[in-house]
Amino acid sequence: MPAADRFDWFADVVSSALMPSALTPQDAAGFYAEGAVLDLGTAQVSRFSYSPLRSRRTPTLIRRGDPEQYQLGLVTKGSAWFAQQGGEAVLQAGDMVLWDTSRPYESGSGTDGSSVEAFVLQIPKAQMLLPTQQVDRLLAQRIPGGTGMGAILAQFLVALAGNGPDCRPQELGGLGNMAVELATSCLAHRLGAVRAVPSELRSHALLRQITAFIEHNLCDPELTPGAIADRHHLSLRSLYALFQGQEESVAALIRRRRLEQCRSELARPELRNEPVQTIAARWGFTSATAFSRTFRAAYGRTPSDYRRQALDTARASGAYGTRR
Repeated sequence: MPAADRFDWFADVVSSALMPSALTPQDAAGFYAEGAVLDLGTAQVSRFSYSPLRSRRTPTLIRRGDPEQYQLGLVTKGSAWFAQQGGEAVLQAGDMVLWDTSRPYESGSGTDGSSVEAFVLQIPKAQMLLPTQQVDRLLAQRIPGGTGMGAILAQFLVALAGNGPDCRPQELGGLGNMAVELATSCLAHRLGAVRAVPSELRSHALLRQITAFIEHNLCDPELTPGAIADRHHLSLRSLYALFQGQEESVAALIRRRRLEQCRSELARPELRNEPVQTIAARWGFTSATAFSRTFRAAYGRTPSDYRRQALDTARASGAYGTRR
């Protein structure tokens, strides 16, 4: 955008993507901002990077438009402060804060003169499982994102914003549910009210968290049920119990997703000269013999036979490109 239009553009984006707000820049002429929004169905996550400014939401602006959400902000660069409902939070990189779009607020960012980067998770109030009276106690309160549930939630939001655009549309709804469940669990822990979250929800959120962890670590040959249990502070018995009601065990899930990644790469013409074992090792299989046996048991043919047939099919369809 031309420099003269940048701030107005940003103010419009914030008002449409988050909620109508009155923004005042520290330096309108030198203002700079970037914004991105990812729709997750039941929720939405936004990422903003911008120059120092102040923001407030008045009763008039609330009447103009209220998405009726709780919004959870994570500061990943710079500093900020937020005031609502008698509370005020001073935030540094790694901190989070919760606010209610139906109530007035004031905030400032870039208090040290530097730009700010922040992620915002928008949670419809109907999706929040904690009682309103309990959530009110957390409004405009600093939520550290460096340890425990806060760290898990913060890391998930950053990973979600960075990798979500590469996910298929049908996967985004599940990620939105996962984000809401993690946020709810994190808030409950801050309240010391873990019991306020139904045990079924806690188990479901933990299961989604572990599933996402597996997905992001498939290439690690040390990804085993024992390592997953240790990483999530569970006993191996508790991990197995968590997967009891699922269609497959945790070990079967790891094996299936690794095989699916290998099968996908074996079928890619641009990887036709890459050794089968190189592909297998990239997805956590350390033994060529074990990989070939497991692949054949799952797909009825050896990896080499599968690759040959997949490439022949690609060549016949023209997907192979022009042959020389």
